[in-house]
Amino acid sequence: MAPATLTRDLPPTLGMTLLDGGADFAVYAGHAESVEVCLFDEGDTDGSTERRIPLTQRTHGIWFGFLPGVGPGQRYALRADGPWRPAEGLRYNPAKLLLDPYARAVEGDVTWDPRVFGHQVDDLLRGDDVIRSRLDSAGAVPRCVVVEDRFDWGGDRPPHVPLADSVVYEAHVKSMTRLHPEVPEHLRGTYAGLCHPSVVAHLKEVGVTAVELLPVQAFTTEPDVARRGLVNHWGYNTLGFFAPHAAYASTADPQGALDEFKGMVRLLHAEGIEVILDVVYNHTAEQSSRTGASLSWRGLDNRAYYRLDERGQDIDVTGCGNTLDLRHAMVCRMVLDSLRYWVQECHVDGFRFDLAVALGRGRTDDYDPDHPFLVALRTDPVLSRVKLIAEPWDVGIHGWRTGQFPPPFSEWNDRFRDTVRTFWLQDVGGQASGHDAGHGVRELGTRLAGSQDLFGARDRGPVASVNYVAAHDGFTVADLTRYNAKHNGPNGEGNRDGSDGNRSWNHGIEGYAESGAATAELSAVEVVRRRSMRNLLATTLLATGVPMLGAGDELGRTQGGNNNPYCQDNEISWVDWQLQPWQRDLLRTTGFLTRLRAEHPVLRQRTFFTGREVNEDRSTDLAWFDVDGLPMDSSRWEDPGTRTLSMYLGGAWLGQRSLLVVLHGEAADGKVTLPSPPGLTAYELLWDSADEAPGEPGPPLPPGPVEVTGSSMRVYRALDET
Repeated sequence: MAPATLTRDLPPTLGMTLLDGGADFAVYAGHAESVEVCLFDEGDTDGSTERRIPLTQRTHGIWFGFLPGVGPGQRYALRADGPWRPAEGLRYNPAKLLLDPYARAVEGDVTWDPRVFGHQVDDLLRGDDVIRSRLDSAGAVPRCVVVEDRFDWGGDRPPHVPLADSVVYEAHVKSMTRLHPEVPEHLRGTYAGLCHPSVVAHLKEVGVTAVELLPVQAFTTEPDVARRGLVNHWGYNTLGFFAPHAAYASTADPQGALDEFKGMVRLLHAEGIEVILDVVYNHTAEQSSRTGASLSWRGLDNRAYYRLDERGQDIDVTGCGNTLDLRHAMVCRMVLDSLRYWVQECHVDGFRFDLAVALGRGRTDDYDPDHPFLVALRTDPVLSRVKLIAEPWDVGIHGWRTGQFPPPFSEWNDRFRDTVRTFWLQDVGGQASGHDAGHGVRELGTRLAGSQDLFGARDRGPVASVNYVAAHDGFTVADLTRYNAKHNGPNGEGNRDGSDGNRSWNHGIEGYAESGAATAELSAVEVVRRRSMRNLLATTLLATGVPMLGAGDELGRTQGGNNNPYCQDNEISWVDWQLQPWQRDLLRTTGFLTRLRAEHPVLRQRTFFTGREVNEDRSTDLAWFDVDGLPMDSSRWEDPGTRTLSMYLGGAWLGQRSLLVVLHGEAADGKVTLPSPPGLTAYELLWDSADEAPGEPGPPLPPGPVEVTGSSMRVYRALDET
């Protein structure tokens, strides 16, 4: 291929494009007066080998040129000069070395000292944002690295698991394997470790069809967190939207890190497991323009990349200091290009969009489901064919938007989370711990049936609902049963961070190992806690929609009551693989429930139930029964005292087995009458949450009263249906 011509109507592809004898390079810096590419030798961290090449061509705000001799392994960055008028949002400073927004690899990390700030700051990184800094940042910032896209995919094919058949597993690359005894030491906490045979075997035992990885795009730690001697462990602080996070690779070679990520995807695909990336396109690591650094986008074109007010200050709807402005065509293009890169070059199967409402805020700053970015995403021939999952809120005005994203988006269903926690996690007196007990079980039934009230519009179907009770942000399933209050002291924020509305219940004793209760009392409490864990997991896995599990919840993983361990790269966050017998039982239970889901299509509905007669015997596709085996009426649905509910999923009309799911929320043991829907003469018990581990199916039982354990859940299968 020939290099870029001296003049052209359209610039080359953004970023670095390798050609014979060098590379084309292009970057958007719409208000800049000059842009230079800065080349460095490998190993140069202080800038002593810096060589600057001016970009002399400019079209539509894109600066570009041909860089002779540039090839794989070249370290580089950028410098941009232009107006320094903060009140107008213009913050150009040629003393600041900037990352290429399209860099495919990032080497090194940010050193948080005054050099990385575009404005003058003191040693505490505070100062007047009006005065431009003259300190050169070359010795304090990472470098971009030129890498090749070539990779032997070996006939890789995406699994293309239908959403209705999916079981999503939210995992952190490092936390998942850092303590895994069967993963070789040098691979623990890495991309290669995540696809090690022992880890894959565990994922398949659990029944996972897709791993949803916390951010793996290059990120850094915030200065305030670093000052406390901690790190950003979760990764929601992006430095580069095209580069895999280098610290998760088992190799220090940037090309090797990219190849290792691709190798992980290839090996997981070979086992039928999809890879979904949690992506952060709502903000960047530069934080606010008044107090943040100049690392990339701010130094290239602060006014284009970020949402600013009339004074040139950030409009922050993310809680992280800045908000990317996807109303701007070049910013929207960057995000779309990034997404396509991860699909086409890295073969990922979908994305979970962090604070997705921020991506759809339009000209009025309110959320618009027809925002140009969302329309582009939905119509893109590549991106519209992968899984798209929204976190349907941000921290701005009118930020809660669950159920309001357009198809084909699925969404994290926080209403499911809150409703299921509220039902199962109540104290023995029947009063909710730290939250409203609700008004009957109507909302629980709605969530179990796929949340049609939220996702019924525009033919989205129940697969639009990603059902979960625990995720990275909040208590683990085990900690929901052990703590009434958060215990975030190690985060160094005076226990002020993290949510106070956990809808958790400690079952009478706060904590676990540190509890001062007598051993016998604690043991008895632990029995009930474990049953609560099984109830929470089973409700998630058996409800209509797309179930999502948090990594380690199938093992009863604890974070010691920390519900916001974003800065804990240690045993608080790492999955502990030294399992006690009850944890192995919980793992077997989880695997049994996912197999139950896979074996019974009535648990994997693609369309909403009608509740109408669908069979000649007058049976319905869905029916609800009360504790006496009678059809639920409005008084039972609305009665706050209703604590038992049976859901009958009719499958006979489709040639499938029908299932009865019984949820008994009373703390005391009691009797529940198994109903007599049309065509049914007997049941067999498949699973009881009162059992520590799943057993064999029970003997045939006619409809009628059965004894049930307090706060328990059962699954029956219909026999000899007509």
